[in-house]
Amino acid sequence: MRSALRMAALALVFCGTILRLVDPLGAADGLNVPPDGFSALFNGKDLTGWKGMIDIKTRMKLSATELAKAQQIADEKMRAHWGVRDGVLVFDGKGDNLCSAKDYANFELYVDWKIEKGGDSGIYVRGTPQIQIWDPDDPAQRANGNEKGSGSLWNNSKHPRFPDQKADKPVGEWNSFHIRMVGEKVTVKLNGKVVVNDVVLENYWERDKPVYSTGPIELQNHGNTLYFRNIYIKELP
Repeated sequence: MRSALRMAALALVFCGTILRLVDPLGAADGLNVPPDGFSALFNGKDLTGWKGMIDIKTRMKLSATELAKAQQIADEKMRAHWGVRDGVLVFDGKGDNLCSAKDYANFELYVDWKIEKGGDSGIYVRGTPQIQIWDPDDPAQRANGNEKGSGSLWNNSKHPRFPDQKADKPVGEWNSFHIRMVGEKVTVKLNGKVVVNDVVLENYWERDKPVYSTGPIELQNHGNTLYFRNIYIKELP
């Protein structure tokens, strides 16, 4: 009898543990803890380390006073539409991109992302668009090549644009990028598969110049609900 009661108690403890670990977004205890050598860009609790979007080309034209005023307005708008729920960074589908407070040059970046049906997003590196995220089964994007999958350097015109292979998980599931940016070139792994291999990222803002040597990480939106977590970065020489 005691043995049976003990087994039942253990089963209840186990089930309770599972319930605590899993939440509706798919988040779990232990999220947002960077691996060795990396720093967490997102702390899993609030928007520390992030700011509202002012595109990098506009930012370079503003005086310090003008930039401070514009940043205050952008931050207020950002806080109205980006938030944190159960260790996950959530965008409500309104407002602008989210930018890292710090600029980065050469780096490795991990980021988990999830979209809903018809979702469209991306990752800006050095303030430059973009490593593409989208629904590969959305018929509205078929003319744009979405069936090739996420990870493309969408704004490239001279160098390869589309990913080498499709590696997306079904919409509604978590995907993981591992991005390496060194010099002008980007390598992208999606869910462990190389989809972009050491390709030049072109300067979207000034087509006659190479990509900027430094700039923010941005989480892009196109008016869709978005989810991000486990955002880790390691700066490289």
